[in-house]
Amino acid sequence: MTCWRRLRDWNEAGVWQRLHETLLAELNAAARLDWSRCAIDSVSVRAAKGASMVFVKL
Repeated sequence: MTCWRRLRDWNEAGVWQRLHETLLAELNAAARLDWSRCAIDSVSVRAAKGASMVFVKL
């Protein structure tokens, strides 16, 4: 199995999402996160069903 296939399989199995959530939970429990510096990148946030596409020209 190639590295690419293994990473693809882990991604499809939700390994990275679970790892990210676990890491955030453990860091938060240890008071190691500064949530005042948190930012959400809307490019990676899935739109709700039926939401229309909006493009802003900069």
